[in-house]
Amino acid sequence: MERVMDPISHKNVHHLLQQITQSAYESIIIHINPISFPLIFLFLFLFFLLSLKLLSTKNTKVNLPPSPPQLPIIGNLHQLGSLPHRSLASLAEKYGPLMLLKLGQTPTLIVSSAKLAKEVMKSYDTIFSNRAQNTAAKSLTYGCHDVAFASYGEYWRQARKLCVLELLSTKRVESFQHIRDEEVAKLVKRIGGVSSSVINLNQVLISTSNNIVGRCVLGEKYVNVNDEFGEVTRKDMELLSGFCVGDAFPWLGWIDALRGFHGQLKASFQTLDRLFEKTIEEHNEKMKSGDHNGSCEKDFVGIMLKLQQQDTLDYRFTIEDFKAILLDMFVGGTDTTATGLEWTMAELMRNPTAMKKVQEEIRTIVGEKTKIEIKDTQKMEYMKCVIKESLRLHPPVPLLLPRETMGSVNLEGYHIPPKTKVWINAWAIQRDPKIWESPNQFTPERFMHEKKSVDFKGHDFELIPFGSGRRKCIGMSFGIASFEYVLANLLYWFDWKLPAGELLDMTEQHGLSVFNKHSLKLIPIPYSV
Repeated sequence: MERVMDPISHKNVHHLLQQITQSAYESIIIHINPISFPLIFLFLFLFFLLSLKLLSTKNTKVNLPPSPPQLPIIGNLHQLGSLPHRSLASLAEKYGPLMLLKLGQTPTLIVSSAKLAKEVMKSYDTIFSNRAQNTAAKSLTYGCHDVAFASYGEYWRQARKLCVLELLSTKRVESFQHIRDEEVAKLVKRIGGVSSSVINLNQVLISTSNNIVGRCVLGEKYVNVNDEFGEVTRKDMELLSGFCVGDAFPWLGWIDALRGFHGQLKASFQTLDRLFEKTIEEHNEKMKSGDHNGSCEKDFVGIMLKLQQQDTLDYRFTIEDFKAILLDMFVGGTDTTATGLEWTMAELMRNPTAMKKVQEEIRTIVGEKTKIEIKDTQKMEYMKCVIKESLRLHPPVPLLLPRETMGSVNLEGYHIPPKTKVWINAWAIQRDPKIWESPNQFTPERFMHEKKSVDFKGHDFELIPFGSGRRKCIGMSFGIASFEYVLANLLYWFDWKLPAGELLDMTEQHGLSVFNKHSLKLIPIPYSV
């Protein structure tokens, strides 16, 4: 579909504006009264914008992607709805898998097919490798000096290298297994202590995920520091995906201060910054006094400080840079894992046949052992299929973190301008009926047969809950390790049932991570080995 700008001569434009001005002036003079001043101001403001639009119109022909009809000023903002991934999927059914929307003043490309996702994240990955940065990201991640939101360039490459080689390597992820063992053992004990009573699964999963990530990132001392931090991580996810007036309309940014958005960002930032500052000070003091057993080098903070002390890094990171990277790990690693586990348990409760099958597999492999070992989870093929299917239906981040074009590019015959924001709708792709049979049904068996080769690495672009290409999630292996181990223990040690008279509610709540609006509450029944 071509969008062609109608040629309008400047002479005609001026004549048109003159007529509009004269008509407006006469109308205002006749009907003016003191109460009308706000309306007059609004009219003049809109008239000014219209004037700029008409005067800046050029006789150009540009083949842009199709777009839903836009409203003046706000563009397509009104069409996002309360669950943007679903609203955009519906629009894509009508306008196609490649759409160009105007969100306020921001041109935004929506990609909703595996084929086009491959073009963006593989064929033209370099052009699409920059990250769109919003007000919340700049405020919470130390000016976007983390890995997730950093601009594409040398700093991002060095920060990513630090994470991949030093913090999240396969060897490092395996070295944290003792932490997962201990925290999951506490989880099982906690649930067993209230057996046959209703338990809020969301709360215990967030607490466990928070403690696992906290100990791996900040150190052994970080255990149940305060439930406040679990709440802050989710709050950060909400703020990062929340609507900011200044992002859509830069000249109206002052509204965000009036409505308290800037205050929320500041409070959330300060809470985690204080925690990071205190932890870094403690590690430095321990290293200065002589940490003979090397305990402070076994977590992310200690590893980064040690590398900085030895001056072995190719890039000179500041303490602020380190804290930004820590925030990525802390926020990105807690909420997404807990959310994914809750959705998986909810889907299994809705599908008792799958629940029985996965529990039988787990209990057969583990046998009568008193502890599930990591080598056991590696044998649980059906459980891995359950996780894949759950993340297919409920990707933690259904709209992958927005990219931004670094230059113009031709995509499927359409011109994509530079500085265009890009959303890849993983939720729509993973429910595409052209790819998935019965796409809205929970069917783990699909990954035992025709989709067996599909994995989370993003090579086939049909299953991309962690993204793909240069900007894919670097914490995938860390998150999956915790996901598998926690789920295996929940299903091995307990049978589960709904409270009497309760129905499963699968209503989504929008955030950067889309979670269940109504926390999953279940009754655990201890399993006798």
